[in-house]
Amino acid sequence: MRVNTTDLQNAFGKYLSLVEKEDIIIIKNGKSVAKLIRYTDPDYFLVHEEAKNYQSTKKVSYEEYMALVNSSDQRYELIDGEIYLLASPSFRHQIVVNELSWHFNNYFRKKPCRSLTAPLDVRLFGFATKFEEDPNVVQPDIVVICDEDKVNKDNKYEGIPTLIVEVLSPSTKGKDMAIKLHLYMKSGVLEYWIVDLENNRINQYSFSPERDIGSLNTFQEEDTIKSTVFEGLEIPLREIFSVN
Repeated sequence: MRVNTTDLQNAFGKYLSLVEKEDIIIIKNGKSVAKLIRYTDPDYFLVHEEAKNYQSTKKVSYEEYMALVNSSDQRYELIDGEIYLLASPSFRHQIVVNELSWHFNNYFRKKPCRSLTAPLDVRLFGFATKFEEDPNVVQPDIVVICDEDKVNKDNKYEGIPTLIVEVLSPSTKGKDMAIKLHLYMKSGVLEYWIVDLENNRINQYSFSPERDIGSLNTFQEEDTIKSTVFEGLEIPLREIFSVN
């Protein structure tokens, strides 16, 4: 995450705790001037592989990301300073999203939480204390939000979804299963479903209050997935994957 010197001085203890989770880049007058990293005692009795030199790429700022979004008709996500182009989903992808959304909408009708489908910008900031320190913008296939008060005056949602569903596509598989998994976990999302169309299964992650993986369950086509957060939210997968 990135913090300015004033915030660091005012809440040094807070950021000292956060450095246990990830490195902190310190900003002064708009420029990166230092890095706060976790210290680990050297393990002199271990032999490490020789470090290889990799070319690093420039991180994209939120302002640069928005300039691209505003100048294009394409859809993009911003995760950890990297921009991802969202390709058009396949026909079956949309069928499965619609089927899941139908079940979600029935369950959440007249309840305080709400189920929504993409495209909807969700702004997350990981372990940071505000969006400007670690800006990430994603468009999950389905989100369940229970903090509708976090919709701002511009009608933009700025909260943390309780449950997120991503349906895998060939172009998004690696991002959804690793990069987004880590982002959702560290941002305070409680439950994450990864829908695998190729194998007709769903991987269900639940995250602890400490923002670690609490459990991982895999459901096959003959199973019924049950939410770990919402009691009574149960969906037989045959009703999702058998639809043509």
